[in-house]
Amino acid sequence: MVNKPDPSSPSRLNGDPSTRRSDDLESAIGSSPPGSHRRTGTTGSAANRFRDIANLAKANNFHNELKHRLVHSVDSKRFESCRVSVSDLKAMKKKKIRNFYEAQNERLNDWLEVDALVMNMAEDVLDSMNPQDIDGDGVAERGGKLMSTKGDIAPLLPDDEREKRRVGEKRAKWAININVLANILLLAAKAIATLSSTSLSLIASLVDSALDLLCTLIIFTTNKLVGWKIDRLNHKFPVGRRRLEPLGILVFSIIMIVSFLQILQTSVTKLLPGKPHEAATLPPTAIGALAGTVVVKGIIWIGCARVHTTQVQALAQDCKTDVIFNTLSLLFPLLGHQFSLWWLDPAGAAFLSLFIIYDWAETCLDNVARLTGSAVDDRILKKIMFMAWRFAPVVEAYKSVTAYHAGDGVWVEIDVLMAEEEKLGRAHDVAETLQYCLEGLSEVDRAFVTVDYTAEGPTGHAE
Repeated sequence: MVNKPDPSSPSRLNGDPSTRRSDDLESAIGSSPPGSHRRTGTTGSAANRFRDIANLAKANNFHNELKHRLVHSVDSKRFESCRVSVSDLKAMKKKKIRNFYEAQNERLNDWLEVDALVMNMAEDVLDSMNPQDIDGDGVAERGGKLMSTKGDIAPLLPDDEREKRRVGEKRAKWAININVLANILLLAAKAIATLSSTSLSLIASLVDSALDLLCTLIIFTTNKLVGWKIDRLNHKFPVGRRRLEPLGILVFSIIMIVSFLQILQTSVTKLLPGKPHEAATLPPTAIGALAGTVVVKGIIWIGCARVHTTQVQALAQDCKTDVIFNTLSLLFPLLGHQFSLWWLDPAGAAFLSLFIIYDWAETCLDNVARLTGSAVDDRILKKIMFMAWRFAPVVEAYKSVTAYHAGDGVWVEIDVLMAEEEKLGRAHDVAETLQYCLEGLSEVDRAFVTVDYTAEGPTGHAE
């Protein structure tokens, strides 16, 4: 038989949760008689404040221990002692040795980036765990930066990393806008030039410019759609729409391949016997349009090559292709007319079509692989592995580390091993801090960190 607690007992008046009845609404919402409300409320608030302060002190000790281990476990200055200077690299005669040390310098850059992220983010993320209501007013005064930014980790990144990403986004917008304007002008110039020439190479160049404009418009549109923040869309796409970007490139690649298959068919038909054979001529307007395209696209190619985003790199690839394509489109009919080689122009157009088909088929397959979850390249995987190693002082081991593409971005899954007797709060804070630091990497879209206590057993996913 269980005895009900006495309503007048001291433990009840002091707000002891172990003796409070769950169906006693008056004590739960503070609607008891005036005298008892003042006594219970005052004493309860004091007890809550005492518990919050005690919990805060305990959490501070625990988080300070984690911070100390993460911050002081790695001496990043030792990394620089392994770096080879640019002058020493230039002095190396053997290419293999020089490539080795260049790759080592790149890896050191990645490690320093990871180290800077952990040094800047770990403390803010840990401070955001277990927010505390110190004065008992129902509002958590101790929440950390991650609470105030509502999950946005950009303010937690190192200043130089934030500036680098801001400059990269600005350059990407400029590159896209300049490409749109350049492609419109070049398309108009080639359309006028094509009216006064029968050159298949020039027609192929016109089609290429039209598709270039389409490609740039697709990239411009998907870029806007990805950054378009509407509540209804956020509910419909809970993890964002980053995969629109490679999907747009994939669609354009298919359009490009199909279009140049038509040019290839026309070129082959013109080479067949029984057709009238006459060397094509290029008027001055056509020569000017093609030469102008080579110059403009060459300048844009050099500018885009330094912006390392998928969209701008696609534009850089397109500009490089255009420089080669338009140079040959200019040479084939000129040489054919000069040496009376009627077949050189259609053969050149066929060759250019095959070149474009091969180039964009490779891009198409690459985007298909990324959209279907291909593994990341070796450099990104080593960067993620170093991030995992950076947290080695606060975990027992790692059961698995998996990184794969979900479109252009990378998703990471890490299974952390911790002691079986480890408390839930500590396991949670370590795992989530690692998760946020992983998502701080520019290559990583999302990270999933799970905790295990044994290296045996299933991997955690159904096959």
